[in-house]
Amino acid sequence: MEGTTVGEVNGSKPSPRSSCGTPVVDVCRQLGVSGATFYTWKKKYADFGISEMRKLKQLEDENARLRRIVADLTLDKQILQEVVRKKV
Repeated sequence: MEGTTVGEVNGSKPSPRSSCGTPVVDVCRQLGVSGATFYTWKKKYADFGISEMRKLKQLEDENARLRRIVADLTLDKQILQEVVRKKV
């Protein structure tokens, strides 16, 4: 999983708690991420409002669902190709 951050692996997103006076170190400890990851998230999501975050989550969920469908269809295609090969 080279190139992914802890947050991308476990699904965490930066928390608004950091902007309400909680020290960044404490927020990072609670999320289990490094300070660098926190600031990367902050830069990436700083301008997102609640509606944008919801939309992003919906798009991520839809993307995951579509990827599963593609994987299932690819597997079905491979199985059918094997059946056709055995009949010939």
